[in-house]
Amino acid sequence: MTMREAQDKTSKARGPSRLRRLTAVLGLSLMVALSSAPVSAFEIFGFKLFGGDEPAEIEIADPLSYTVTLEVEGVDPDGELRADLEAASQLVRSAEDPVPGSIGLIQRANGDFEQLVAALYENGRYAGEVRILLNGRPLADLPPDADLKAAEPVPVRILVNPGKAFRFGDIVIRDTDGQDYVAGAQGLSSGELARSTAILDAEAALVRELGKTGHPFAEVSGRDIVADHARGVLDVSLLIEAGPVAPFGSTAVEGAESVDSAFIARMTGVPEGKQYDPEALAAAEKRLRALDVFSSVTVRGADSLSADGAVPVQVTVSERKHRFLGVGATYSSTDGGGMEAYWGHRNLFGRAEKLRIEGSLGSLGATSEANDLTYRGAVLFEKPGVLGPASKFTSRFKIEQENPNAFRRFSVEGGVGITYELTETRTVSAGVDVEYARLTDAFNVDLQTITVALPLEYVRDTRDNALNPTTGTRLALLIEPAHEINAGATFVKLRADASAYRALDAQKRFVAAGRVAAGSIYGADLASIPANRRFYAGGGGSVRGYGYQDIGPVNAAGNPTGGRSVLEASAELRIGLTETIGIVPFIDAGLVSASEDFSNAEFKAGAGVGLRYRTPFGPLRIDVAVPLNKGPRDPDYGIYAGIGQAF
Repeated sequence: MTMREAQDKTSKARGPSRLRRLTAVLGLSLMVALSSAPVSAFEIFGFKLFGGDEPAEIEIADPLSYTVTLEVEGVDPDGELRADLEAASQLVRSAEDPVPGSIGLIQRANGDFEQLVAALYENGRYAGEVRILLNGRPLADLPPDADLKAAEPVPVRILVNPGKAFRFGDIVIRDTDGQDYVAGAQGLSSGELARSTAILDAEAALVRELGKTGHPFAEVSGRDIVADHARGVLDVSLLIEAGPVAPFGSTAVEGAESVDSAFIARMTGVPEGKQYDPEALAAAEKRLRALDVFSSVTVRGADSLSADGAVPVQVTVSERKHRFLGVGATYSSTDGGGMEAYWGHRNLFGRAEKLRIEGSLGSLGATSEANDLTYRGAVLFEKPGVLGPASKFTSRFKIEQENPNAFRRFSVEGGVGITYELTETRTVSAGVDVEYARLTDAFNVDLQTITVALPLEYVRDTRDNALNPTTGTRLALLIEPAHEINAGATFVKLRADASAYRALDAQKRFVAAGRVAAGSIYGADLASIPANRRFYAGGGGSVRGYGYQDIGPVNAAGNPTGGRSVLEASAELRIGLTETIGIVPFIDAGLVSASEDFSNAEFKAGAGVGLRYRTPFGPLRIDVAVPLNKGPRDPDYGIYAGIGQAF
């Protein structure tokens, strides 16, 4: 058969429905997880989908309203001091909420006095004065049973004279053995603004550093702080009690029910006899939480040494429901409706083994042909701790039929792998993947392939949140040697994907995000590489403004062929308008080349704006984008929906 005959036969086999142009893609998925636990109210975009009535507001006995003014003497050019005082004052923060009578107002004012003085100290003001007047009478002169009801709404005045700003003077830090510490290394420097928080932070840092060197009971045993009001200087002297150096002792577990206690102790990764390190306890707690079988985890060292001079480790856990069930539905304006369901067990054999069985059916209503339906069934299994606490074994078996624009595939696939955590932020994984597939694409019709792949991946992830990051980076490097047995084609797939995130303000309302990705396939020509293992670009997770897989080379019939190399780049500015709603202007670009060196390919760029709605399970995302260099096959615009950020 000639290439042209193959192309014509392919176009006919795939049918005209696969040549339709994508003008909009709009999906909405609602997942409802079911378990034996009580079901709580669920809200989306402010609408309650199910659940009981809201609890009634607590009724305040003898409510008393008041008005409040805060007056700060002196110069405060940037308003920072006033803002800190307002944040510290419950009288100001809760001015619209009535108090329970005169006693309630006096109690709130007394609490404010201490908080306002603390706020002054935090700003280096140790000679300040705070006065609170209730209906013109000083708070200190009011008897506890004073009646202010006649003046309702009671006028409240908060008068603050901050006084001068103090600077650090002499700073001496030494331990009980006479060893001196460098104050500057702890954030205390002569001449700097003498914030009280700086002293507390320095003390905490000293204790942490001593803990890292094996001192489990280090503490600040003496603190001498002298304010020289004439010079506006604060002298600080700290005495450190380091305590003994000690190793970890035995690990005890409380709260375990169906999860094996010995397994929990081993998964902490805190070996008996190793020198005490608080970071090891924090890592152990994080590792146990990641097992996904506990609703709460606490890992801490004992408050005293054991008889053999070690620090016993105490693990306290509370187990969550181990079985779960979920169903869902999806709809796309171009691909029709879909259904999905899954069942899982988080603790199959008592050592946090995970089993998940899932299935989905799509393209309902979009086609009457069974061959054009998309479906997937999979069995996934995971066992942690096979090669030590930092390791995890994974396996999967799945049957799938998919029918995107570029190809049709029916496949049966199985794979196993090992993931190992090198550090808290770095992991490596390796595996074996075997796939039988029947493929129809731009080059072949009903081609049968058997592909064996050996994926090896390195990931470095410092993001603060996987679903909605505001700081950090993520780098993923993949090398995947593969051999297609029937055609005898051997090739290597390389891919790198990097993203970075940076909050532009302290409140993290403005976050800049960027992503770049590149990949190449070496060792075989394009037609010899199974269609589902080639590179594609375009769509909601790639270059928005274009159809799914539509960027790159096409055959004579206009169907995408995929490529041997890809480049993608995206930039976003994530703007939080409220605590839950945000907008995201963005620009994407990408290319796909039939060669491995990115040659003879055209960059496609798209730009648009998205809406985000924050939920406990990640932000809901709707993006609208237009192609910036639209071709004859490209849509006028694209609309994309999903859960989680685009990258």
